Amino acid sequence: MEHNKRNTKPLSARAVETMRPGDADKTDVGENTGLRVTCGSTGVRAFIYRYKSPETGKLTQVKLGNYPAMTLTEARMKLAELKALRASGVCPKAERTRLRRRAEEEERERERQEQAERFTVADLVELYLSEVIEDRVVVDSRTGERKRLPGARKPKGQAETRRTLYNDPVRVLGRRSAGSLTRKDVVAMVKEILDRGANVQAGNVLRELTAAYEYAIGLDRFPDDFANPALLARGSLRQSRVRLTPQKGKRVLSDNELKAVLAWLPGSGFSATQKDVLFLTLWTGCRTGEVCQAEWRDMDLDNGTWHLRESKNNAERYVQLSRQAVAFLRQLPANGSPYLFPSSRTGLPIQQKSLSEIKWQLRNPDKVKENRAFRPEQCWLETINDWSPHDLRRSVRTGLARLRCPSDVAEAILGHSQKGIEGTYNLHGYEEECREWLQRWADHLDTLR
Repeated sequence: MEHNKRNTKPLSARAVETMRPGDADKTDVGENTGLRVTCGSTGVRAFIYRYKSPETGKLTQVKLGNYPAMTLTEARMKLAELKALRASGVCPKAERTRLRRRAEEEERERERQEQAERFTVADLVELYLSEVIEDRVVVDSRTGERKRLPGARKPKGQAETRRTLYNDPVRVLGRRSAGSLTRKDVVAMVKEILDRGANVQAGNVLRELTAAYEYAIGLDRFPDDFANPALLARGSLRQSRVRLTPQKGKRVLSDNELKAVLAWLPGSGFSATQKDVLFLTLWTGCRTGEVCQAEWRDMDLDNGTWHLRESKNNAERYVQLSRQAVAFLRQLPANGSPYLFPSSRTGLPIQQKSLSEIKWQLRNPDKVKENRAFRPEQCWLETINDWSPHDLRRSVRTGLARLRCPSDVAEAILGHSQKGIEGTYNLHGYEEECREWLQRWADHLDTLR
């Protein structure tokens, strides 16, 4: 029963050094009461502080260190430090746990900050496109089966969203850290788009970039106090009354104005492909975006029809082609592309917005940053009031009305669906009528040349 007697001698370095596995714990006395030394089965000797926790009232112990890395003197100094902490009402073990957790949280926060710095605007955009907008393939964890999940947009919308975000945000800000982007950075990018005259594109860019940031914020890719810079930019632009959406169009070109445009267009600063798009728009009344996307597989020149598979109202239809339109299409250069109007740079259809951008450059040649010099005769036609490429479609509809074309036929030519009860019961396609009146319209345009 000797080992149960209370120890009255101070602990010595020699006593610690000679401990062997299986030896009873050794304790210190006096002001060092509570200091213990244990020797495990592997021979490792450890300094322990055993005490009653001031926070829980329970007997608790905390390890100070291993001998000989920690000497007896160092253990007593550490003991005094922890006793002072205990005297202040703090449990040393609980405080050590709290400090460790705080350090772990700070380390995780540093990692999050580093990840946020490495997370660029290009990464942000690709995350949004691949996980929200576009179709994606996932593997079932149970069966291993690959499944295709539809994206938030249809294929055409997916491609357009990717172009929207890559043509401006990624091009201008792609290498920047998404977390470091500011409201001013986004406003500056949007103003650059507005300076090109592409107000609608500016609104699209801001809307999609805002959504991309909101998605990443929801995935905790940024700190909790992070504010969406695109959303802040929207507020600033709204406060400044900057218009990012088009006003309802009312511009219609009269016959005299159409005559001036038809005479000016061949020698204008539009590219040859853009001129072709504008001419086919005038002959068909289709949207410039539909014309830009036209494919040869949909053209039946022998029967004079264009199968328009997709339109703004999601209804496919057959556009009737006048003799002039067919002759024009037959003389288009054989470029080996499936598209009528491919970009010489990408091989893909030229973008509708390129028409508005070049139109703005022709109207503002002194503000063009590119190394492009327009001759005076190529610049914007100043003899008539300003007009946009989309105004040609409105001018076709109004011109048909001037020629006394029946309203239902003219609406069918533009691909507008009938509303109300008539749209439910009148399912006539007006193909022959559309062919007749588009031919009359093309003949009328010939008189203006």
